Amino acid sequence: MNDLCTAFALLTIFHFRCDRISARAFAFYPLVGLFIGVLLAAAHFVFRLALPDLVAGVLTVALWAILTGGLHLDGFTDACDALFAATTRERRLEILRDVHLGSFGAVGLILLLVLKVASVANATSLAPILLAPILGRWAMTFAVVYPPARNEGMAVLFRQGLTRREIFASTLFTAVACAMLSWFGVGTLVVAVVITAIIANIAMNRLGGLTGDIYGMICECVEVGVLVVGTMSF
Repeated sequence: MNDLCTAFALLTIFHFRCDRISARAFAFYPLVGLFIGVLLAAAHFVFRLALPDLVAGVLTVALWAILTGGLHLDGFTDACDALFAATTRERRLEILRDVHLGSFGAVGLILLLVLKVASVANATSLAPILLAPILGRWAMTFAVVYPPARNEGMAVLFRQGLTRREIFASTLFTAVACAMLSWFGVGTLVVAVVITAIIANIAMNRLGGLTGDIYGMICECVEVGVLVVGTMSF
């Protein structure tokens, strides 16, 4: 139970008392994603009963940010500022520690939120809203196979003691969830893998590894990727 509590404390605004931080919490990341997805899907369903689609989309994305405490949005903006700056690896790592919002981060955040709202408002079903938080949090577990950019920080702290068992458990849960949604689930799982690999490789080239902020960027980009796929008619 401690590991599940840790996962909720790290990924949501629901902070339970945890005895210690353990890498075994990674195994529960997709389960936390399912919890978030169920709440969002239910809320969006209610919003659309009384409100126009666009307004419902805005409210759902706002609730999304509230439930997660804006954690990954913050990491996304920091990662944008660092990865897209024309500077050295050392300077990029310094930018990741900077609490100020830069131009790349501001533009990236606006584009991300607009794309999220538009995708949620135009989703053909509730499936992408349910699945996006699961795949976004699984993607962070998948991303830990890449080395960290430095020997300290959140990425290193949460990786300590991580084994293949946690990665396997997380992946198995996610695969089952995707399989239950038929071809849409399988397709979005592939999308999640591709997005994670692209961002991770950019980080490897420009930072020499991944950081906690890069994990946040991966989560947000995977969520958006799933939502965009959810607007398509097959």
